[in-house]
Amino acid sequence: MTTVLLDVDTGIDDALALFTAALSNEIELVGCTVVWGNVDVDQGARNTSEVLRLAGHADVPIAVGAAGPRNGRVAVFSPQVHGDDGLGGCADTAHEPRLAAESAVQLMLRLSHEHDGTLEIVAVGPLTNLAAALDADPTLPERIRQVTIMGGAALAAGNVSDTAEANIWHDPEAAQAVFDAPWELTMVGLDVTMTSLITDEHRARLAAGGAVGRFSSDILDFYLGYYEGYTGERASGNHDALALAVATGLVRTTLSPIVDVEVDCSDGPSRGRTVARLEGEWGTWPDREGARHRVVMEVEPGFEDRMVDLLAGA
Repeated sequence: MTTVLLDVDTGIDDALALFTAALSNEIELVGCTVVWGNVDVDQGARNTSEVLRLAGHADVPIAVGAAGPRNGRVAVFSPQVHGDDGLGGCADTAHEPRLAAESAVQLMLRLSHEHDGTLEIVAVGPLTNLAAALDADPTLPERIRQVTIMGGAALAAGNVSDTAEANIWHDPEAAQAVFDAPWELTMVGLDVTMTSLITDEHRARLAAGGAVGRFSSDILDFYLGYYEGYTGERASGNHDALALAVATGLVRTTLSPIVDVEVDCSDGPSRGRTVARLEGEWGTWPDREGARHRVVMEVEPGFEDRMVDLLAGA
């Protein structure tokens, strides 16, 4: 069983990752920290609390973190992708969130001591909370088993610009601090998440399931509608849940070289781009000596079906 702290900006794909983490027998979800991103941080915290309650895990501590990027710029959200409430219009406005008194940084540091050497941090939003935790305690990497992020794009096109993926683009300076820290880091970016597709057939299977499945189907209706307008197909990348699956062994990577990654923190058109040093012929990129960034390019097929079965059966 893998001990996981999820750092989320809970929109629709985060909700699927939260359900998966809460319901899997192979994951011990010990905490959630919330960052701005898909929605503002307070709505993200409400959504996280609602999702965990639906999954029967309302006892998991949820701590509120950064409300905007590291450099103090104005926060930008994604209502066109996730809805104004982050859950495709399905959030329960009457839900009273159960939140920890401590901050996201305090929870992250506390859990790193309580689970010294075994804690996996899976970050599926902007990396502002992780960068703040490193500022507060530079020894944090010594206690973390691994960090896995959903973010970036090595060779794939970006989804907020020609070159940048949203989570990195939201706060490139924070992302660079996280990539620079001396821990093992796995990047699960658009190169692989856009090959792990949730379809209308998956949504129908969820709709025929229990309460978690029906809720997942409802929120996916909005998400798939956005993707239909974006790509022409009612099929979405399974972004955040795939990063969780890679981190916890729910899916096996089949191509994931260890290379150096840098983040473009300029104010130019490539701001937020993740520059991965993939050298060699296509698909045969060797590990680079001394590098610490594992860049996932391919995974075994079938995780989406297993995830749908898990959520539908809850």
